[in-house]
Amino acid sequence: MEKPVMIALDFKDRGELNQFLEQFPEHLKLTIKLGMELFYGMGPEIVRDMRQKGHDIFLDLKLNDIPNTVEKAMIQLGRMGVQYTTIHAMGGSDMIRAAKRGLVVGAREVDLPTPKLLAVTELTSISEKQLSEEQNVSLPMADQVLSLAKLTSTAGGDGVICSPNEVSYLKPQLPEDFLFVTPGIRPAGAAKGDQKRTMTPAEAAKAGSSAIVVGRPITQSEDPVVAYQAILSEFN
Repeated sequence: MEKPVMIALDFKDRGELNQFLEQFPEHLKLTIKLGMELFYGMGPEIVRDMRQKGHDIFLDLKLNDIPNTVEKAMIQLGRMGVQYTTIHAMGGSDMIRAAKRGLVVGAREVDLPTPKLLAVTELTSISEKQLSEEQNVSLPMADQVLSLAKLTSTAGGDGVICSPNEVSYLKPQLPEDFLFVTPGIRPAGAAKGDQKRTMTPAEAAKAGSSAIVVGRPITQSEDPVVAYQAILSEFN
């Protein structure tokens, strides 16, 4: 089974989004990541539109609140028919369990599969220095991420968002079906942007990533279709 390349659609409005997607053949089913900017700007309608086009949807809202609030929010997201959504692992085990309950309830109400619940460990923009000095975490980054990944697994999460640099360390210590979705992917020669812990698609595949998230190397490419297909081929 082909592992997905999730295209991060970080556009500010529908016009930019449609202009980008119109470059892809209609028969090509994509896995697209809708983040805060698009969802907060356009609301659930953008999810419905993308579903109608046949795309798989990773709704990346990174919820982090008290368990009751997150559970109610996840009921709503479970009804939308997305394939993946996110929380922050640092919200704790009760919040993770509540999020999963909400997704199960919401999806069941509309007779759809339950979305995969992915927990953000440490953002790929966070450096070891920031982890120590700003978050007061004494663990090395890899051990901090492992701790949060184990917490997620124990509480019923389906996987984590983590740097590709950490996957080979994490994977042997977690269940076989646990997902490792990795942003911070840059083809050789591409600018790193604000990502500090990066790998190429081939390196991420070798490390054991279940899926990769790629934004600007595709969305800002002169030929996004060629860029996407090259990255998909390299990853698989």
